[in-house]
Amino acid sequence: MPIRIPDSLPARTTLEKENIFVMTQYRALHQDIRPLKLLILNLMPTKIVTETQLLRKLSNTPLQVEIELLRTVSHDARNIDSDHLESFYVSLVDIRDRFYDGMIITGAPVENLDFTDVDYWPELCEIMAWSKTHVHSTFHICWGAQAGLYYHYGIQKYALPKKLSGIYSHRILKPNSPFFRGFDDCFNAPHSRYTAVRQDDIEKLPDLELLAVSDEAGVFAVKNHRSRQFFVFGHPEYDRDTLALEYRRDAGEGLKPDVPAHYFPDDDPTRAPVVTWRAAAQLMYTNWLNYYVYQTTPYAINTINPEMAGEEPDDASERGGL
Repeated sequence: MPIRIPDSLPARTTLEKENIFVMTQYRALHQDIRPLKLLILNLMPTKIVTETQLLRKLSNTPLQVEIELLRTVSHDARNIDSDHLESFYVSLVDIRDRFYDGMIITGAPVENLDFTDVDYWPELCEIMAWSKTHVHSTFHICWGAQAGLYYHYGIQKYALPKKLSGIYSHRILKPNSPFFRGFDDCFNAPHSRYTAVRQDDIEKLPDLELLAVSDEAGVFAVKNHRSRQFFVFGHPEYDRDTLALEYRRDAGEGLKPDVPAHYFPDDDPTRAPVVTWRAAAQLMYTNWLNYYVYQTTPYAINTINPEMAGEEPDDASERGGL
């Protein structure tokens, strides 16, 4: 089934070439259903690349999904044409009175800064506070996950000795969780970060549930017990060449990065990476949308209850449907 995006969004051409069903706004208006409303707060400097990566993962859903893109206005985005932001992005001021079934908060290349030193930190806090009453379930990625855990639960991030970059194996701690339904016992996912949260800090808080970890990369996935907030510390949405491009960029800037772990065949950066994480990544986003958004979000979206207990239904028959 399709994702619904603006007709002229650059990602549309890429996705259609990959035979991903993209529905334009014109066609969507002729379907008599309520689509899931998803908001993506895109904090990455490579806006169009990140849009395409996430839309690709959100495309395998059982119903129409309407996407809106959110930006921070307190940060001057320098790597994207201002016309693109004006055409496709909204600010919190524009949507303050709207409600959303789901929201994604991306990572950002600011993890070596203290949270409060990030120029848009006050605005991000305002957005996360707003999400508690206007979004049914929020999916935080990498630095966005660190920021979310710090804002909501006061959990600190810690500097790593060097950049963690590569494809790492993870084990599932909650095999019966619908978030990992259909997964193998172990799965791969990309990581690219300089900081980490500690498992002990998470386990001290009864409201948080640790879902998956990596012996090499540490904490991977956490959610709260109401299933209203998910925190994923890798980048399952990354393309085949994303880590390679980051490695070459860092090398070109004289940072002398290590070759990303378990990524290039024989650790040879002249060889093309082999993708080993795509299927798990697709399933993760599909499970989140199905079990934690579609099956539990209210039909009357403006009745989202911030205190509502989370559910993990087995199928869509447990709710009214959209």
